[in-house]
Amino acid sequence: MKLADRVVQCRKSLTVQNPTSGREVRLNGAEGCAEHVAGCSLRFVLSDDLTRLCADLAYSKGARNVACADLLHIPAETLWIEWCNAPWRSALQHYGFGIETQGAQAGGGRRGALIRCSPNGRRGTVRTFWTVGSEFEVLASSMEAFFDFDTPQGEEPEPADPPQGTSLRVYDGERKSEDVLARCFRFRYERTWAEYYASAGLSRLEDEAVTRHVLGTIAIDIPLLLAFLLLLASRTSLPRNVQNLERLNRARRKDGKVSLLDHIEVRSPVLPEYLPYHHSDPHGIRRAPRLHHVRGHLVRRGSSLFWRVPHLRGSARSGVLRTRTVTWTFDNPAARQAASGVLAQAAQLSRSTND
Repeated sequence: MKLADRVVQCRKSLTVQNPTSGREVRLNGAEGCAEHVAGCSLRFVLSDDLTRLCADLAYSKGARNVACADLLHIPAETLWIEWCNAPWRSALQHYGFGIETQGAQAGGGRRGALIRCSPNGRRGTVRTFWTVGSEFEVLASSMEAFFDFDTPQGEEPEPADPPQGTSLRVYDGERKSEDVLARCFRFRYERTWAEYYASAGLSRLEDEAVTRHVLGTIAIDIPLLLAFLLLLASRTSLPRNVQNLERLNRARRKDGKVSLLDHIEVRSPVLPEYLPYHHSDPHGIRRAPRLHHVRGHLVRRGSSLFWRVPHLRGSARSGVLRTRTVTWTFDNPAARQAASGVLAQAAQLSRSTND
């Protein structure tokens, strides 16, 4: 069963006892988001190969210095994206991230994100979800991210709703000013969780430890989501398979089961084949390089993103490399921004008329 279905079918309320007052407190968990997930305009399910591709684009060192906020656009006011945990965790390990081997973030299962944004697709909030244990219990991050892709350099993104306590900034230490995550995103506790921790009487060290742990359940997902949104917005887009579950749901309803949600399965584009490459000196002066791996590299030129596919070098016996560059071209950002402005004005006029 997909993670979106598990969230929608989640009925168990999350209640805890306040350690200071002793009162029972209800916190906003997966069940509190079930209605939003059920009402999503679009739901995407990533294949494992696409998850690995997005992870390569998101976490490889060569992909962190691309200023691409103007190319990013959320295609619906409510959007659901999910993927398998295993290929994602494998990519994190490959790129040197420390990940838990036990506990809530370990093992298989699935991960997902609910994005709610403005009509122009440029600002909104993100909350993440995952399953744990053999019973696939659904958990939701107690933090949420808010973003504004139009945040000017040196300024702070503004949340769409009134401020709710302290917001946190996450950045790549090597690319502070050029990092979309650092410039356009901030993280904060969801309201009920913020109130709970504020009244829990934690010491400064305890508060810092909890905050770091909780931040790790959501911040690490954002680069992968951004990579997917970039690929989704490219002119060629991604191979899609719309899942129509009406026939299956008719059978489920007859058996008294809950209907499953429609979704779109998206796969990785077919990348040009590459083979290990070997360059030898015809005069025999230089020795051929040893077989080694070359990290993928992402660079932007205008409205196009070029990705140097990770590849092996050093052996001629497997053939000659055909190509190592994949190009994704986007529509003119200025034209799209103007169109987004027109849509926003139309939406505002519509709301004024309704009022």
